[in-house]
Amino acid sequence: MSDKLRIITTDDGSHSIYHEELKETYHSFHGAFRETIHVYMLYGMDSWLMRNPTKRPIRIFEVGFGTGLTAWLTLVWAEQNQIPVLYHTIEPFPLSEEIYSRLNYIEQDHSIWHYHKYFKALHDAPWNEGVILSEYFNMKKENIKLEDAQLYPTDVVFFDAFAPKKQPDVWKKELLGNVVEVMNPGAVFTTYCAVGKLRRDLKDLALEVEILPGPLGKKEMTRAWKK
Repeated sequence: MSDKLRIITTDDGSHSIYHEELKETYHSFHGAFRETIHVYMLYGMDSWLMRNPTKRPIRIFEVGFGTGLTAWLTLVWAEQNQIPVLYHTIEPFPLSEEIYSRLNYIEQDHSIWHYHKYFKALHDAPWNEGVILSEYFNMKKENIKLEDAQLYPTDVVFFDAFAPKKQPDVWKKELLGNVVEVMNPGAVFTTYCAVGKLRRDLKDLALEVEILPGPLGKKEMTRAWKK
């Protein structure tokens, strides 16, 4: 698959991947690092913690491990906040070492540079088994599609698949329903996606849907809570 992928530099200086066949990027052209902080850290982790200040550990499910950026920033968040995280992520098409070893995320914020070793560790960790990567971060990453994944009780969902117009099967209401079913009471579902069908489906699945400001260059994003 690597011959279909090339590294690009987004507007904030951080890398992303362009998929030649899908004609789609893994992140926003306006800034991969900035988008991930906005959508998944600010409106995901920080927001969930404000509503659930004492619940431990935090159980996270990510659809689309991709470049590993969201997982790495979550590990940094867990270490800085000293909050244990159990992280389950799926990715049917893992990046090769040739690609992920060249990504420049550890250069984007020098205040967290000392966590740089964990970025490689996330990628080097074996697939399809649980691993302890740091004092506050346990991870299981699976080389599998969403429809084939065994899902676990979850507090935070990072839905980071390719856009619905590029990868429609992943966004089917049936699969969304499987994810919502395992979300714990008070759990949050967050995604960069802002299409109306997704919001209608999440509402039909009894989530409380919010329309939030998107990261730079994107007007809106979606977040939803389970009662």
